[in-house]
This record gives sequence, C-alpha cells and structure tokens, in this order.
Amino acid sequence: MRALTEQELHNLAMNIVGKQLQAEGYEFMGVNSKPKKNPQFVCLKDKKLHFIVVRNVVFPKDPKTYDFGFMTKMKNHAQKQKGRMYYAGVGLYNAVDQSLPVFLNEEYIVDYDGLIEIKDE
Repeated sequence: MRALTEQELHNLAMNIVGKQLQAEGYEFMGVNSKPKKNPQFVCLKDKKLHFIVVRNVVFPKDPKTYDFGFMTKMKNHAQKQKGRMYYAGVGLYNAVDQSLPVFLNEEYIVDYDGLIEIKDE
C-alpha cells in the first residue's frame, strides 16, 4: 500500500475537472498538468476563452477556499485575453479515514462542486 504522490493527486484532480469540462462542451486549447504552472486548462466555449486553475485539496482544508490574491492576479491575466477565470478545488480524501493519505488502488472520496468563477468584487 503506497500513498499517491502530489503529482498523482494533481493528475487525479485534473482528470475529474477535465471530464466535467468535456461533458459541458468545453473545447481544450491547452492543458498543463504541472501543479505550479497556471492555468491548468485553457478552454473555448461559446466563442469565449476560459482559464481554469485546478488544485488538489487535502483534508481538512476546504476545496472551495482559494488564494484570493493569486486568483485575482490570474483573473487580471484572463481579462487581458478577454477570457474568464475559474478555480476548481478538488478535495481528495481517504474513504476509510480522512486523516490518512489517499492510497494507490484504494477507495477515496471526491469533494468537488464544480467551477468557481473569479469575478470582480
């Protein structure tokens, strides 16, 4: 039994968000699976650019909470491109004991409610 690495958890979060985007008709223009390279997804939908930052969030942190300063900076970049900015926080938790890491080939819980648009306050 081995715990998933940061990169594996990030990839899992990216897959969860990517499937949702695909199901909702987003067209992928660019995908970046490196956790520190932002945004992770650049998509086109309804002739508009959409920039999406994906974060794997570990227990006990709330996947809906994001770094406001960082996301504001990203939003300003998106606006220069005439695009919209989103945050996708994906909570991935061990199904047996949330205080334990997620293990390879073991059950896990996904806490993801979809994209959060970063707008002007």
